[in-house]
Amino acid sequence: MGNHHHPFLLQLLPVLCIISSIPFSASEIRNTRIIDDSRPMILFEQFGFARFGHVSISIKDVSWRSKHPNAKLDPSSMGFFLLRELSYGKIWNESEYTHHFCVVSSHYVKLLFKFDQLNHDSAYNGTIVVHDPDEYSLLFGNCQPEFEVSMDVQTQMYNVKNGRKNYLPAGKTQLPTLYFIFFVIYCVFFLIWVLICIRQRPTIDKIHLIMGALLIVKALKIICACEDKSYVGRTGTPHGWDVAFYIFSFLKGIMLFTVITLIGTGWSFLKPYLQDREKKVLMVVIPLQVLENIASVVIGETGPATKDWLTWNQMFLLIDIMCCFAVFLPIIWSMRSLREASKTDGKAARNLVKLTLFKQFYIVVVVYLYFTRVVASALGAIINYQYEWLITAALEGASLAFYVFIFYNFQPIDKNPYFVIDHEEEAAAAQELEDDDSFEL
Repeated sequence: MGNHHHPFLLQLLPVLCIISSIPFSASEIRNTRIIDDSRPMILFEQFGFARFGHVSISIKDVSWRSKHPNAKLDPSSMGFFLLRELSYGKIWNESEYTHHFCVVSSHYVKLLFKFDQLNHDSAYNGTIVVHDPDEYSLLFGNCQPEFEVSMDVQTQMYNVKNGRKNYLPAGKTQLPTLYFIFFVIYCVFFLIWVLICIRQRPTIDKIHLIMGALLIVKALKIICACEDKSYVGRTGTPHGWDVAFYIFSFLKGIMLFTVITLIGTGWSFLKPYLQDREKKVLMVVIPLQVLENIASVVIGETGPATKDWLTWNQMFLLIDIMCCFAVFLPIIWSMRSLREASKTDGKAARNLVKLTLFKQFYIVVVVYLYFTRVVASALGAIINYQYEWLITAALEGASLAFYVFIFYNFQPIDKNPYFVIDHEEEAAAAQELEDDDSFEL
C-alpha cells in the first residue's frame, strides 16, 4: 500500500483550493449521508477555532462493502480527523518516506476516532476540545479505498465564549453586525434615490425604477444574510433565513446583470428601444443567472462531502465568467455606435461626453467584476482565518462603490444637460474623437 498514498493528497488539494475561493455555509450543525463512497479522503467542513473550540461528531448506520471478494477490512485504517493547513506539506513529506502510509495514523493530524472504536450498533458519539486555535479541516480518511463506506454523519463545530456556544467560525463572528450596517446604508441609499426621482419626475425612465427595485432587493438580501448568520451563530441552524437569502440573491443577481446590460446598451439614455442582438444578450444572461443561483444553492446546502460538490463549484465559476463576458458586449456595441454616429450626425461634442461616460462605465464594470471574482478569492487564500470577515467587508464595500458610481452617473437629469456648443468646441471634440484611439475597443 506504500505506493497508494498520493491519491489522498491529490484529491484533497483541489478541493481546498476551491473552498478558499467560494464561500459556503460551513458553520452550522450539519447532517450528511454518505452512500457507497470509496473516496480516500472526504472533506466535511473547514472551521476557524478560537481557544477551547469544540468538535462534536455523531455517526450511525455505518456499513461497508468491498469491490473485491477476498479483501479483508481493517477498521483502524478508516476514521475522522482534523487537519491544519500548515500540515499538508508535512503529511506529503511523511507519505513519501513512510511505508504503508495511512493518513489516519499520521503524526500531523488531530485524530477524532478510528472505526475500530465503533460500538456494537456501528455508531459513535464523541466531542473533543481544540486547545490550539487555528483553522482546521474536518476529514474522513479511508486507507482501504477498495471498501465503499456508507454512514450518517452529524457534525457540530463551535467556539465557546462566556459560556455560550457560537457556531460561526472565529473569523466570521462579526458578520451579523457588518451585514446590518450595510443594510442600513442601502436603506438610506434607497431613500435618497426616491427623493432624486421625485425631484426629477419629468425625466424618469423605466431604467430608474428598475435601479430603485435593485436597491430594495439588495437591502433585503443583506438583512437576510444578517439574520441567517445571527441564527446560525446562536443555534447552529438558519431557521429558514437561508431560503429567503437564496431567493433575494437570485433576484439581485438577475436584476444587477439586467441593469448593467440595459445601461450598457444605452437603453433610455441613447435610444428608447432594444435591438434584437441586445435582447439576445438579456435572453442569455438571465437564464445563466438562474443556473448560477441553482448551483449556489446546491453548494451552500450540500457541503464538500457530497460527491459532485466539486462539479457544481466548477459549473458555478464557469457560468459566472460567461455572465461577466456577456454584459461587456452591449457596452462595446454602444461605444462603437456612438463613435460611428459622431462622424455623421454633427454632434461630436455631445457624443464625446457620452462616450467618455460609457468608457468610464466599461472600466468600472471590468474593475468591479475583476475585484469581486479574482481579488476577493486571492484575499481568501492569504488572509488569516481570524480576519475572514474582512473579505466580506471588502466585497460589500466594492459593491456599494459600484452602485454609487452607476446611480450617480445615470441618475434622472434634464434631457438637455449640455450648454449651447459653439463651432470651435464642436470642431475640437470632433478632432479629439478622431485622434483618441482609447475609445476603440
